[in-house]
Amino acid sequence: MDDQKPMSEGLKVGGTIAAIATAIVPQQGSIGIVRLSGPEAPAIAKTLFHAPGHQPWESHRILYGYIRHPQTQHLVDEALLLLMLAPRSYTREDVVEFHCHGGMIAVQQVLQLCIAQGARLAEPGEFTLRAFLNGRLDLTQAEGVAELVGAKSQAAANAALAGIEGKLTQSIRQLRTTCLDILAEIEARIDFEEDLPPLDEPGVLAAIDRVSTTVSQLLATAEQGELLRTGLKVAIVGRPNVGKSSLLNAWSQSDRAIVTDLPGTTRDIVESQLVVGGIPVQVIDTAGIRHSEDRVEQIGVARSRQMAQLADLVLLTIDGEMGWTAADQEIYQEVKHRPLIIILNKIDRINPTQRQTLHQTLSVQLSPASPIFIQTAAAFNQGIPDLEAAILETVKVGEVRVGDSGIAINQRQGAALIQTQTALNRVKTTIAEQLPLDFWTIDLRDAIQKLGEVTGEEVTESVLDRVFSRFCIGK
Repeated sequence: MDDQKPMSEGLKVGGTIAAIATAIVPQQGSIGIVRLSGPEAPAIAKTLFHAPGHQPWESHRILYGYIRHPQTQHLVDEALLLLMLAPRSYTREDVVEFHCHGGMIAVQQVLQLCIAQGARLAEPGEFTLRAFLNGRLDLTQAEGVAELVGAKSQAAANAALAGIEGKLTQSIRQLRTTCLDILAEIEARIDFEEDLPPLDEPGVLAAIDRVSTTVSQLLATAEQGELLRTGLKVAIVGRPNVGKSSLLNAWSQSDRAIVTDLPGTTRDIVESQLVVGGIPVQVIDTAGIRHSEDRVEQIGVARSRQMAQLADLVLLTIDGEMGWTAADQEIYQEVKHRPLIIILNKIDRINPTQRQTLHQTLSVQLSPASPIFIQTAAAFNQGIPDLEAAILETVKVGEVRVGDSGIAINQRQGAALIQTQTALNRVKTTIAEQLPLDFWTIDLRDAIQKLGEVTGEEVTESVLDRVFSRFCIGK
């Protein structure tokens, strides 16, 4: 990580920046951190922070003291101060952190004092951008930081940590080095053809094939990477009183939704965040779909229909005791084109023979669509493991576990690797058509550039804006 070269001076950002680096929620969180980075950070800290006794202002030491208004000496907070001088800091600049009491007031006051002393409010992701521009992180590691902050499951966190550790970087750099070596061999033959032995064409093709195979292996992690980062949105839909809210409560092991015997109890969507096989899942309990004269219920039903069309997966829930009704058929017609699982709920109220008959009848009636059927008794927490297994089958993944490398590429990285693969294929076509060596180098250079875009060795300002604009302020 430390041997990376800084980016060009034209991309550097200047000045001293400040931001609140922790989530600020009223009456929650015991500590709030205000972070500064830049050449004036230590001077601003000495203006605001008073350390009693003889505490040395040395790098990587924690000081205890008080933050005071520099003009009035009014006490703002009792705090700790952490000083990290360049280059031994996150940004490779001078960094100061004020560890204040949590809440909103103290940290906001400290931030305003830092700005009044000459710092400016940091842009989203600017601390990590500076770490990248100063060679502390490459682009894949920077993206790993953002992904770790936003991780919604342990598997997602593990994939993000693999990015921060530089595992993707190592793989990409090895591929890029191989391509550069091939390019050097080709260009040497162009410039000094008479002085060198003939180019080992089979060896070049074999090396390109090895690079192409590794790129394909990396691209194969894209789907799981997307699932880990964005998760699934799953909508529970159906008639009123079929047990949708009971299903949500049983699944989430909480009383997220109100459950009564009265139809139409749920008037609006209720959400719960779960993890299924390593995949973050947003489960949405919707209002029962039926015709109603109640204006509020009409709005809830409209939202249910909209959510069914927006969800990645629909769980159409029916009352197993009542069987398939005309109302169920009407809802099915609305959602049958969506990824779908049919939940036969309340099976505790019918005997095994009736369950089997219902399943067979629906399988015939809904043929040739052949949706997946799951039997549940939500009131008794029965059928949830079968439901989770069916979800993983429907989205065509097993339980998400990142491989030995831990790599799971994101959309930007995938796009660059697809372009790399395309360029490599063009090189192989050029070789097969026996075109001059000059033509070989054109697409090989393109592949090298696209590999560089993954790590940030070949990067444009617009790409940096796109990547770092997704960060929170303070990171």
